[in-house]
Amino acid sequence: MKRRRFLQSLFASSFAIAPWTAAGVRLQTSRSTSWRKRIALRYQADVAVIGGGIAGVTAACSAARSGASVILVERFAVTGGNLTTGGVASFCGETAGQGMVFDEIITDLEKFAAIAPYRPYPDLEARVFDHTILAVVLQEMLLRYGVKLLLHTQFVDALNSKDRITACLVSGPSGPEGLHAEQYIDCTGEAALVHAAGFATMKGRPEDGLQLPMSMMFFVRHVAPELAAPQAPEGWFDAIRRKDELPMTSLWPNGLAGNALKIKIPGFDAADTESMTAAEIQGRRRMMQVLDYYQRIEKKPWRLEYCSPRIGIREGRRAVGDYVLTVDDLRAGRKFVDAIATGVFYLDGHKPDDDKRTYILPPDQLAVPPYQIPFRCLLVGRAKNVLAAGRCFSATQLALSSSRVSTTCAMMGQAAGIAAGLAVEKRCDPRDLDPVEVRSIVERRGAVLN
Repeated sequence: MKRRRFLQSLFASSFAIAPWTAAGVRLQTSRSTSWRKRIALRYQADVAVIGGGIAGVTAACSAARSGASVILVERFAVTGGNLTTGGVASFCGETAGQGMVFDEIITDLEKFAAIAPYRPYPDLEARVFDHTILAVVLQEMLLRYGVKLLLHTQFVDALNSKDRITACLVSGPSGPEGLHAEQYIDCTGEAALVHAAGFATMKGRPEDGLQLPMSMMFFVRHVAPELAAPQAPEGWFDAIRRKDELPMTSLWPNGLAGNALKIKIPGFDAADTESMTAAEIQGRRRMMQVLDYYQRIEKKPWRLEYCSPRIGIREGRRAVGDYVLTVDDLRAGRKFVDAIATGVFYLDGHKPDDDKRTYILPPDQLAVPPYQIPFRCLLVGRAKNVLAAGRCFSATQLALSSSRVSTTCAMMGQAAGIAAGLAVEKRCDPRDLDPVEVRSIVERRGAVLN
């Protein structure tokens, strides 16, 4: 009865904010400020999924398929995360056998003629699709499953009572509002929910915290030569005049008479506000330098069409789970009784301290056999009603360099949704479930666990 009165009452939260100088240097003082405000507890569901990337979408649909009421909180205008807002228009790794929800996504893209034909991995490393169409496909699929979407809605904070999240604070066009669910799934990519609730997280490589490099995506259109004059005015950006001065640049087709370009932007922290701001600024500056090089030096008949509105993130904060997946697990092709996903992609870990195509490992050590991810990697240490899926799941940096790809994240999301729905049905916590039962449902729903 006490808890019911709390849930039917208003939501309150407070924050302590550390001051910064104008130059972005944290002041070493004890100053802080707090605010406290009564907020309406507007939203309730069985399962709340925080973050609408590919893992969040598959988690929400899977939980709904299990009969749970589901809310999906997404800070941008569309779901899909890096694949849509970040402009990363390809599924890396194996696209068959990833589960029913992912199969449905592929089928819908095929109906729009918006995805390349299937070839198994590694014959086809990345399966290209139209990322604008994907945003529509994901939106309509979530609505078919009856998921309540909260777009333009930022997760802000969580209330943790004895290792159980009792409510979340979100903020959208309506302002700050409260959300309550029985089960929560963190699919934010940066473990924002896990971190806010006070559970353990990790990020970067152990020796210095540097993260896998980000990538800026931009798109060009092939035009008539007379329209292909350089677009960067002289003196605005430091000019690149030689090919060896370019950052790592990947180029692939993008529709009729177009190309997508991806450039490496290292040295930034995806879990820090000022660092992310600096990363976006640096990404767009480098975009203009690279574009100018191709237009001015290589005489490419290109015009800048647009840049993704958000830089692509490979690594941010990760939850410390009941099990931490390691690179040794991947190299051994390790099998787990509680397996819920399979990874196959190579160890795509670029050095975090240079902008060239340099890997952390030697080229002959990048390939891995098919490996499994255990359910324990989704269970957040100490947390009773929280799961983490997608690239904020429990793994070391090198293990993440393979398992962060969208296909594997989709499998993890589906498993998290299944587990959350099952926990609601059984009125228990996810860690109290029989992991073999979770695995069985995952496999029945189309996931191939090699």
